[in-house]
Amino acid sequence: MRQTLLSFTSILFFSILTGTSFAQTLNTAQKPITNVPTTTRTWQRDTVKNTDPSLNGQYKFMLSRTRTSADGYKMVAGYRLDQLWKSVGDTLKKERAERKSLQQKLTEQEKTVSYLKTEISGKDASLTENTNKVNEIRFLGIPFEKGTYNIIVWSVIGVLAIALIVVIARSGKSISEAKHRTQLYNEVADEYQAYKAKSVEKERKLARELQDERNKLDELNGRR
Repeated sequence: MRQTLLSFTSILFFSILTGTSFAQTLNTAQKPITNVPTTTRTWQRDTVKNTDPSLNGQYKFMLSRTRTSADGYKMVAGYRLDQLWKSVGDTLKKERAERKSLQQKLTEQEKTVSYLKTEISGKDASLTENTNKVNEIRFLGIPFEKGTYNIIVWSVIGVLAIALIVVIARSGKSISEAKHRTQLYNEVADEYQAYKAKSVEKERKLARELQDERNKLDELNGRR
Protein backbone atom coordinates (compact mmCIF):
# COMPACT_ATOMS: atom_id res chain seq x y z
CA MET A 1 0.00 0.00 0.00
CA ARG A 2 2.81 2.36 0.87
CA GLN A 3 4.58 1.62 -2.42
CA THR A 4 1.32 2.36 -4.30
CA LEU A 5 1.02 5.72 -2.53
CA LEU A 6 4.61 6.58 -3.39
CA SER A 7 3.98 5.62 -7.03
CA PHE A 8 0.88 7.83 -7.24
CA THR A 9 2.72 10.69 -5.56
CA SER A 10 5.58 10.38 -8.03
CA ILE A 11 3.13 10.32 -10.95
CA LEU A 12 1.36 13.42 -9.64
CA PHE A 13 4.62 15.32 -9.22
CA PHE A 14 5.71 14.20 -12.67
CA SER A 15 2.39 15.32 -14.15
CA ILE A 16 2.62 18.72 -12.46
CA LEU A 17 6.25 19.20 -13.50
CA THR A 18 5.50 18.07 -17.05
CA GLY A 19 2.55 20.45 -17.32
CA THR A 20 4.62 23.34 -15.98
CA SER A 21 7.56 22.60 -18.29
CA PHE A 22 5.27 22.23 -21.25
CA ALA A 23 3.63 25.58 -20.49
CA GLN A 24 7.01 27.27 -20.15
CA THR A 25 8.20 25.69 -23.41
CA LEU A 26 5.13 26.92 -25.23
CA ASN A 27 5.58 30.41 -23.82
CA THR A 28 9.27 30.59 -24.85
CA ALA A 29 9.18 28.66 -28.11
CA GLN A 30 6.07 30.08 -29.70
CA LYS A 31 6.02 33.67 -30.84
CA PRO A 32 2.82 35.59 -30.54
CA ILE A 33 0.94 35.75 -33.81
CA THR A 34 -0.64 39.04 -34.52
CA ASN A 35 -4.05 39.54 -35.92
CA VAL A 36 -5.18 36.15 -34.53
CA PRO A 37 -8.15 36.38 -32.27
CA THR A 38 -7.57 34.76 -28.88
CA THR A 39 -10.26 32.60 -27.42
CA THR A 40 -10.60 31.70 -23.79
CA ARG A 41 -11.43 28.04 -23.16
CA THR A 42 -13.11 27.15 -19.89
CA TRP A 43 -13.03 23.67 -18.33
CA GLN A 44 -16.51 22.75 -17.32
CA ARG A 45 -17.05 20.23 -14.55
CA ASP A 46 -18.60 17.02 -15.81
CA THR A 47 -21.27 15.21 -13.89
CA VAL A 48 -19.76 11.73 -14.27
CA LYS A 49 -18.92 10.22 -10.89
CA ASN A 50 -16.19 7.78 -10.06
CA THR A 51 -17.43 4.39 -8.84
CA ASP A 52 -14.03 3.15 -7.59
CA PRO A 53 -12.94 5.14 -4.50
CA SER A 54 -9.46 3.58 -4.40
CA LEU A 55 -6.42 5.60 -5.44
CA ASN A 56 -5.87 3.40 -8.47
CA GLY A 57 -9.52 3.80 -9.44
CA GLN A 58 -9.38 7.58 -9.00
CA TYR A 59 -6.18 7.77 -11.04
CA LYS A 60 -7.63 5.72 -13.89
CA PHE A 61 -10.85 7.74 -13.75
CA MET A 62 -8.83 10.97 -13.93
CA LEU A 63 -6.97 9.68 -17.00
CA SER A 64 -10.23 8.65 -18.61
CA ARG A 65 -11.61 12.19 -18.16
CA THR A 66 -8.61 13.98 -19.68
CA ARG A 67 -8.69 15.93 -22.91
CA THR A 68 -6.19 15.84 -25.71
CA SER A 69 -4.73 19.10 -26.96
CA ALA A 70 -4.04 19.93 -30.58
CA ASP A 71 -0.41 18.97 -30.03
CA GLY A 72 -1.37 15.53 -28.68
CA TYR A 73 -0.84 16.29 -24.97
CA LYS A 74 -3.21 15.03 -22.31
CA MET A 75 -4.77 17.81 -20.29
CA VAL A 76 -5.97 17.07 -16.78
CA ALA A 77 -8.52 19.20 -15.01
CA GLY A 78 -7.02 20.98 -12.04
CA TYR A 79 -9.89 20.16 -9.71
CA ARG A 80 -9.54 16.44 -10.50
CA LEU A 81 -5.82 16.65 -9.78
CA ASP A 82 -6.66 18.43 -6.51
CA GLN A 83 -9.16 15.73 -5.62
CA LEU A 84 -6.60 13.00 -6.29
CA TRP A 85 -3.96 14.88 -4.31
CA LYS A 86 -6.40 15.30 -1.42
CA SER A 87 -7.21 11.56 -1.55
CA VAL A 88 -3.49 10.75 -1.49
CA GLY A 89 -2.99 13.05 1.51
CA ASP A 90 -5.98 11.55 3.34
CA THR A 91 -4.73 8.05 2.60
CA LEU A 92 -1.27 8.93 3.87
CA LYS A 93 -2.77 10.40 7.05
CA LYS A 94 -4.87 7.28 7.50
CA GLU A 95 -1.84 5.06 6.90
CA ARG A 96 0.21 7.07 9.42
CA ALA A 97 -2.61 6.89 11.98
CA GLU A 98 -2.98 3.15 11.45
CA ARG A 99 0.78 2.71 11.64
CA LYS A 100 0.87 4.70 14.89
CA SER A 101 -2.02 2.65 16.27
CA LEU A 102 -0.30 -0.58 15.25
CA GLN A 103 2.94 0.64 16.81
CA GLN A 104 1.10 1.39 20.06
CA LYS A 105 -0.56 -2.04 19.96
CA LEU A 106 2.81 -3.63 19.26
CA THR A 107 4.33 -1.76 22.22
CA GLU A 108 1.46 -2.88 24.46
CA GLN A 109 1.82 -6.46 23.23
CA GLU A 110 5.56 -6.35 23.91
CA LYS A 111 4.82 -5.11 27.44
CA THR A 112 2.25 -7.89 27.84
CA VAL A 113 4.72 -10.48 26.54
CA SER A 114 7.39 -9.17 28.91
CA TYR A 115 4.92 -9.32 31.81
CA LEU A 116 3.86 -12.84 30.86
CA LYS A 117 7.51 -13.91 30.62
CA THR A 118 8.09 -12.52 34.11
CA GLU A 119 5.00 -14.33 35.38
CA ILE A 120 6.11 -17.57 33.72
CA SER A 121 9.61 -17.22 35.20
CA GLY A 122 8.10 -16.67 38.66
CA LYS A 123 5.78 -19.65 38.25
CA ASP A 124 8.66 -21.80 36.99
CA ALA A 125 10.70 -20.83 40.05
CA SER A 126 7.73 -21.56 42.33
CA LEU A 127 7.13 -24.89 40.57
CA THR A 128 10.81 -25.81 40.93
CA GLU A 129 10.70 -24.91 44.62
CA ASN A 130 7.53 -26.95 45.17
CA THR A 131 9.02 -29.86 43.24
CA ASN A 132 12.13 -29.71 45.41
CA LYS A 133 9.95 -29.66 48.52
CA VAL A 134 7.98 -32.66 47.26
CA ASN A 135 11.19 -34.53 46.42
CA GLU A 136 12.77 -33.61 49.77
CA ILE A 137 12.27 -35.57 53.00
CA ARG A 138 13.53 -34.50 56.40
CA PHE A 139 14.69 -37.15 58.85
CA LEU A 140 15.90 -36.04 62.28
CA GLY A 141 16.06 -32.49 60.92
CA ILE A 142 18.39 -33.52 58.09
CA PRO A 143 17.06 -32.89 54.55
CA PHE A 144 17.33 -35.77 52.11
CA GLU A 145 16.29 -36.08 48.51
CA LYS A 146 13.48 -38.53 48.01
CA GLY A 147 15.62 -40.83 45.88
CA THR A 148 18.50 -40.76 48.37
CA TYR A 149 16.10 -41.32 51.27
CA ASN A 150 14.52 -44.29 49.50
CA ILE A 151 17.96 -45.77 48.81
CA ILE A 152 18.95 -45.38 52.48
CA VAL A 153 15.66 -46.83 53.75
CA TRP A 154 15.77 -49.82 51.41
CA SER A 155 19.44 -50.37 52.26
CA VAL A 156 18.59 -50.44 55.98
CA ILE A 157 15.66 -52.77 55.29
CA GLY A 158 17.94 -55.02 53.23
CA VAL A 159 20.57 -55.13 56.01
CA LEU A 160 17.88 -55.89 58.61
CA ALA A 161 16.42 -58.60 56.36
CA ILE A 162 19.86 -60.19 55.94
CA ALA A 163 20.45 -59.99 59.70
CA LEU A 164 17.03 -61.54 60.32
CA ILE A 165 17.79 -64.36 57.88
CA VAL A 166 21.13 -64.98 59.63
CA VAL A 167 19.44 -64.96 63.04
CA ILE A 168 16.71 -67.30 61.81
CA ALA A 169 19.31 -69.60 60.26
CA ARG A 170 21.33 -69.65 63.45
CA SER A 171 18.20 -70.08 65.53
CA GLY A 172 17.14 -72.97 63.31
CA LYS A 173 20.54 -74.54 63.75
CA SER A 174 20.37 -73.99 67.50
CA ILE A 175 16.85 -75.43 67.62
CA SER A 176 17.98 -78.44 65.60
CA GLU A 177 20.95 -78.90 67.94
CA ALA A 178 18.67 -78.53 70.95
CA LYS A 179 16.28 -81.10 69.53
CA HIS A 180 19.16 -83.46 68.87
CA ARG A 181 20.51 -83.02 72.38
CA THR A 182 17.01 -83.40 73.81
CA GLN A 183 16.61 -86.61 71.86
CA LEU A 184 19.98 -87.85 73.15
CA TYR A 185 18.97 -86.89 76.67
CA ASN A 186 15.69 -88.75 76.30
CA GLU A 187 17.53 -91.79 74.98
CA VAL A 188 20.01 -91.65 77.86
CA ALA A 189 17.15 -91.13 80.32
CA ASP A 190 15.27 -94.07 78.84
CA GLU A 191 18.38 -96.23 79.01
CA TYR A 192 18.95 -95.09 82.57
CA GLN A 193 15.37 -95.87 83.51
CA ALA A 194 15.67 -99.27 81.86
CA TYR A 195 18.97 -99.89 83.60
CA LYS A 196 17.47 -98.71 86.89
CA ALA A 197 14.48 -100.98 86.43
CA LYS A 198 16.78 -103.90 85.64
CA SER A 199 18.94 -103.07 88.64
CA VAL A 200 15.90 -102.94 90.92
CA GLU A 201 14.64 -106.21 89.49
CA LYS A 202 18.07 -107.78 89.89
CA GLU A 203 18.32 -106.42 93.40
CA ARG A 204 14.94 -107.87 94.26
CA LYS A 205 15.93 -111.18 92.74
CA LEU A 206 19.15 -111.20 94.72
CA ALA A 207 17.21 -110.26 97.86
CA ARG A 208 14.81 -113.15 97.30
CA GLU A 209 17.68 -115.54 96.66
CA LEU A 210 19.41 -114.28 99.80
CA GLN A 211 16.22 -114.74 101.78
CA ASP A 212 15.86 -118.22 100.41
CA GLU A 213 19.40 -119.02 101.44
CA ARG A 214 18.74 -117.63 104.88
CA ASN A 215 15.61 -119.70 105.18
CA LYS A 216 17.52 -122.78 104.15
CA LEU A 217 20.21 -121.95 106.67
CA ASP A 218 17.63 -121.51 109.42
CA GLU A 219 16.05 -124.85 108.57
CA LEU A 220 19.40 -126.57 108.80
CA ASN A 221 20.10 -124.96 112.15
CA GLY A 222 16.69 -126.02 113.45
CA ARG A 223 17.24 -129.63 112.58
CA ARG A 224 20.39 -129.77 114.59
